[in-house]
Amino acid sequence: MEYVSTRGGVGAVDFEGALFSGYASDGGLFMPQCIPSLDRDTLRSWSRLSYRELVKELCSLFITAELVPRSTLNDLIDRAFSRFRHKDVVHLSRLKDGLNVLELWHGVTYAFKDLSLSCTGQFLQYFLEKKQKRITILVGTSGDTGSSAIESVRGQKNMDIFVLLPKGFCTQIQELQMTTVIEDNVHVFAAHGNSDEIDEPIKELFADVDFARKHNLMSLNSVNWSRIMVQIAHHFYAYFQCTPSLDTTPLPMVEVVVPTGGGGNITAGCIAQKMGLPIQLVAVVNSNDIIHRTVQHGDFSLSESVKATLASAMDIQEPYNMERILWLLLGSDSCLTKMLMEQFSVSKSLKLPEDLHSKLSETLRSCSASDEDIIRAMQRCWEENRYLLCPHSAVAAHYHYSQPAGARLHQKVSGFSLLFSMPRCCLAPASAAKFQDALLRAGLVPQLPPEITALTAMETRSAPLEPGQDWAQALRERIEATAQR
Repeated sequence: MEYVSTRGGVGAVDFEGALFSGYASDGGLFMPQCIPSLDRDTLRSWSRLSYRELVKELCSLFITAELVPRSTLNDLIDRAFSRFRHKDVVHLSRLKDGLNVLELWHGVTYAFKDLSLSCTGQFLQYFLEKKQKRITILVGTSGDTGSSAIESVRGQKNMDIFVLLPKGFCTQIQELQMTTVIEDNVHVFAAHGNSDEIDEPIKELFADVDFARKHNLMSLNSVNWSRIMVQIAHHFYAYFQCTPSLDTTPLPMVEVVVPTGGGGNITAGCIAQKMGLPIQLVAVVNSNDIIHRTVQHGDFSLSESVKATLASAMDIQEPYNMERILWLLLGSDSCLTKMLMEQFSVSKSLKLPEDLHSKLSETLRSCSASDEDIIRAMQRCWEENRYLLCPHSAVAAHYHYSQPAGARLHQKVSGFSLLFSMPRCCLAPASAAKFQDALLRAGLVPQLPPEITALTAMETRSAPLEPGQDWAQALRERIEATAQR
């Protein structure tokens, strides 16, 4: 299994190379050169696996045993999930009106990113110990990535992590989960800008090849293939939990509704489809609706500005993982992918070619939700189920409540034609406990676990990045100083 850049300008690398790179040096993103295809018997066999075991099986397809022996890979994944609060790691709540909510937030920071980042942290540590190597991790966060990344590497002696958060655009709890981690290898910057603006200095440092090489820079944002790889398991688990049967021909479809900002989770779903999983994907977004406009109209272009919404972790205008989706739909055509992405980079506007837009709209459905839609979905879910949704999960619930029940499908079972309704599973990225203000705006009462409540009394540490300041230079100086220490 080798990995290639979506822009085709660098040689193929193995999993270790993709893990430590983040962006490829040509500006592209790493993807498997070949997507494994699963047959019906494999799917039926996997349907009996736990989430933990599914992650192991999937990772073994993308990480060769020569690189990480299978027994070691299993141990790393077990270690990654050892801090999760739920015995099953993730949990499906079956609610009224056919609303199935897959809770992906039972990790340390109460967000779905704990799943992929806890595994990625273990993979990093494995290779660093083997190679006696040190790395510098750069992360821009719109809310949850920063705290999950910090928790995955905190206290490690062979890596430093530098996190940029958009001051005032995260919730208080999200910010405290980052600034209260007082470790020698954790460096948090509170930038006075939005999520897209904090990505710029990070891109600048990665583009400085000499600096990046000197300090072994890498990213733990979802540009990193390792995160996408683990997230593929969400879709398989959702399918197996919600499919009515695996004895029909063809296998029944399940609709998976994916709240998305940077596009990592929806990219994982597209790869799962490519592997043979019979799912219909729905990308749901907030008022920052570039993915929705791209699916509906082929309009991959920026709005005038990022809109602050209740679903703050999705307040993103440049969903970098769309490049991976376009590359998949273009049949791995790196030349065309490069041309399209360079056009977007210059003009911040791209009209997809008609045939590419047609393929995208066949692969994905989409929906956008306003803050009012989010509040109504949170209120309805509470009224009907006494179940609290975070605002990001409520974007998915809004789609569920606004759409009729799944399409009726004819399936053959033992020679008889039966009528099924397509089941639907909504991915829930975060716990409602992290979003008190949104709950209060919806007239709901937050239910705070003690770990969250304790944050407000803890010591905090962060460095400001002011408007007009050269953020990239400030980062350079801090990284240099840390390296000399």
